[in-house]
Amino acid sequence: MRALPLVLLSALPAQAQAQEPVLPRFLDESADAGIHSVYEGDWDYMVGGGVAAFDCSGDGFPDLAFAGGAGPASLWRNLSESGGALHFEKVVSGIEMEAVTGLYPLDVDSDGMQDLMLLRQGEAVLMRGLPDCRFERANESWKFDGGHAWHTAFSATWEAGESWPTLALGTYIDPSETFFPWGSCTDNRLYRPDGHAFAPPRALKPGHCALSILFTDWARQGWQDLRISNDREYYKGGQEQLWRMAPGETPRLYTEEEGWRHLRIWGMGIAGRDITGDGLPEYALTSMADNKLQTLVEPPVPGQAPRPDYTDIAFARGAIAQRPYTGGDIRPSTAWHAEWADVNNDGRPDLFIAKGNVAEMPDFALQDPNNLLLLCEDGTFLEAGLEAGIATFGISRGGTLADLNLDGLPDLVVTNRWENVEIYRNATDGAGHWLQIRLEQPGPNRDGVGAWIEIRTAAGTQAFEVTVGGGHAGGRMGWWHFGLGEAEEAELRVLWPHGEASPWESLPADSFHILRPGAPAERWTPPR
Repeated sequence: MRALPLVLLSALPAQAQAQEPVLPRFLDESADAGIHSVYEGDWDYMVGGGVAAFDCSGDGFPDLAFAGGAGPASLWRNLSESGGALHFEKVVSGIEMEAVTGLYPLDVDSDGMQDLMLLRQGEAVLMRGLPDCRFERANESWKFDGGHAWHTAFSATWEAGESWPTLALGTYIDPSETFFPWGSCTDNRLYRPDGHAFAPPRALKPGHCALSILFTDWARQGWQDLRISNDREYYKGGQEQLWRMAPGETPRLYTEEEGWRHLRIWGMGIAGRDITGDGLPEYALTSMADNKLQTLVEPPVPGQAPRPDYTDIAFARGAIAQRPYTGGDIRPSTAWHAEWADVNNDGRPDLFIAKGNVAEMPDFALQDPNNLLLLCEDGTFLEAGLEAGIATFGISRGGTLADLNLDGLPDLVVTNRWENVEIYRNATDGAGHWLQIRLEQPGPNRDGVGAWIEIRTAAGTQAFEVTVGGGHAGGRMGWWHFGLGEAEEAELRVLWPHGEASPWESLPADSFHILRPGAPAERWTPPR
């Protein structure tokens, strides 16, 4: 097994390494932000409840769309001032349909406007983005077969040579079965492009009730494989899955002989990020009573097929979220959405986990606060949810860490069953410097999905993969945020998908930049 570095992205002296990270401070602006969205529904909406963060108005500020479950989905335009309090207004957008369990933004047709995948209890719907945060149904014009299952997960990638994306839909249970809701898990589906539309879907068998899926280049081999985190049905052989999606090959599951370990958890969410500084992503996997933080046992060897052999480092690093850390309930936790973001801008990604009982399961905690695990200089994690002000006890499901007021600090949105969303403004004192990057390439795959962004300072190199999917029932697109710690400038390059790496370019801290292939970075300033 490879030795795991004790110092991550750091070359500081020993005295400095003993310091604890800056504790973040989040201000609860839920009552004043103007948003009212509740994830409604009975047992048939026990999973899902996501949020999508993306710019649909063209002003650079992230707007928000919420799944409503048995109630209507909703979209909220961001009216916040740069650095100011968070404020939103509701928009009649065209997505106001019921039975939506999750939402993911992506620019399917590369026209510069984000489209939306609406996961639903029933037919999944692709919504084409129009000006002014409006959307229209595109299933028929794009030949997208939305099926009729209980849709619970989504991911997308652009395969080499294709002008349209490849989509993957994760499903739970088919409601048409007579023994619904506790019947067999249904097959997941893969949609490959056929010109400017989608071919009929291919079944990804077997399905084990997917709750999170993610296209990811786990070995930096030049294409994204499909990772699936699955819930229940283990008595029928269910396990976590990794589908090999090599160019020119028929998709297939990696085997134990190739290194893939049989892992059984109540898989809820996936979040990938390089936290060891070796340029390869680690994966946080959320579950009931058990959460994993996986890293490769051995790094890929040039000239040899990489082995997807992962080991769990959650306990050793203190990235544990198996039980509540406050509130007095000591029963096991139930974890859902997971997302990495550097909330204090110290140059190290931190981990947010949304928590909440399925409903009132007696063997699991009812008072189950969300986690905010800060990555420390020695590679361990420190729980800071209570100190940060986010230790509430709603039945949480989805979330996002997006800089809503464009002040360089990731803010927090949390969705809940049967209760209004929580909106937190990041007001951390003593936070470090930062950079925010948006990719824009001509032609297909305008947002550079599958690209790697590398940020280099004296403290080390951060590697970030641009993905669509993962988390739980929601994702984001737009500005990618990087903390820089004390560095007042950083070198940056982009390894474009299926293309060449851009040259290293020095950029000043505390600024926004748009990166395009073959061109220097373009500085951008918030319009208000």
